[in-house]
Amino acid sequence: MNGRWSVRVAALAIASLLVACSVQSGSDAGSSDRDGDVPAHTPSPSATAPSTRHLPDGVSFTQAIRTLKDGSPVRTSVLTVARSAPVDLEAVHGGSVASTDTVRDLARRAGAVAAVNGTFFDSDSERYKGDPLGLYVSRGTLLSEATGGRTALILPGAGEGPRITELRSATRVASSDGARAVVDGIDRVPGRIVGCGGVGGDRLTDTGVPTTAPLPGRICEDPDEIVEFTAGWGPATPYAGGDSVETILDARSNVTDVRSPAGGAVPDGGRTLVGTGSGADWLRAHARPGRSLTVSSVLTDVHGVRVRGDRASVFGAGPALVRSGRAWINAAANGVSEGAVRSRAPRTVAGVRADGTLLLVVFDGRRPGVSEGVTLPEAAGVLLSLGAVDAMNLDGGGSSTMVVRDRVRNSPSDPGRTDDRRQRKVSNAIAVVPRRGR
Repeated sequence: MNGRWSVRVAALAIASLLVACSVQSGSDAGSSDRDGDVPAHTPSPSATAPSTRHLPDGVSFTQAIRTLKDGSPVRTSVLTVARSAPVDLEAVHGGSVASTDTVRDLARRAGAVAAVNGTFFDSDSERYKGDPLGLYVSRGTLLSEATGGRTALILPGAGEGPRITELRSATRVASSDGARAVVDGIDRVPGRIVGCGGVGGDRLTDTGVPTTAPLPGRICEDPDEIVEFTAGWGPATPYAGGDSVETILDARSNVTDVRSPAGGAVPDGGRTLVGTGSGADWLRAHARPGRSLTVSSVLTDVHGVRVRGDRASVFGAGPALVRSGRAWINAAANGVSEGAVRSRAPRTVAGVRADGTLLLVVFDGRRPGVSEGVTLPEAAGVLLSLGAVDAMNLDGGGSSTMVVRDRVRNSPSDPGRTDDRRQRKVSNAIAVVPRRGR
């Protein structure tokens, strides 16, 4: 799939976009409008902010002002997490999966020493603004389905290295009467597919054109769906139309009740299935009280290999930036336009070194003459210079935020008088959490 659709960029050409700038120590990087320069890869004690020195072994934070090929500056914040570090890399979100909060507050609640923003999310919804766009897995629980096989960051359990690849998800439901059906979505408004790339039957809301491709920034609709809701969604499922049906399942997957129209509480330890159109018809016929429903989900990579992990965290975003040690931007496969690839903006990206070290990098932008942001090829060049063999793009723009030791260390681009006040509320974050007893 990626070989046919991807945009390939030569590593040598990308690396030439960047030249190193002079380095000087900064004692409080990221806490004011001054842009202190510190080494980007091999920090010295004098170049590390006092409040970030006491990070767990194997975790480091550095900043640098890099000069791009045309002379533009970009402020780069780098969080490095060795595979052997006594920390867990977790996906964290607010009180519900469809809510938003600042990266700093998400880090505080998780007890994290550092965090960056994670996936794209539905910023246009009035009631469910934090609904992740595409794949999101927290502690082994699928909380948002994949959209069209986009690029994803896999953070497995302790002792395993992070991985970047393209992922698809598939969820199905089987009734005790033998009937089976496809589950279209997880923890999202039925009929509304943010970013498109659903399992079938999707049409663009503005044109009505059918599509199965992922299209960031676009919204698709499908009148015939079954959507699963977990306790992670929040206290109540959304109204899904007068003819919708909602099946209530207990912790043993037994059907305890059916309500129509859909909209109500998710039982503790249980889940619900909401059907619209033909999905509602299936639930009426095969999900009656007294029966049981088995809901199963699988994640598969680009080779069709199943991804496992009881405590794994997965962040879908994209596109890829680096693959196998070379710049490789699969923009078309992720629905990203050439204009978005070539425009400079604040960005959050993730990279993996050959030894399993995770790199989390935030580029500040939208600050003319101070920090201009980067294009995706320029971001790929920086990740290569940091030793990444694989890398990908995460959510960016005003969402790009790095928190270390309870301080906002970059300069987010949303309005505000201080870096802290410029934080945008986001859907979720990648959190670096010390293991207990360490």
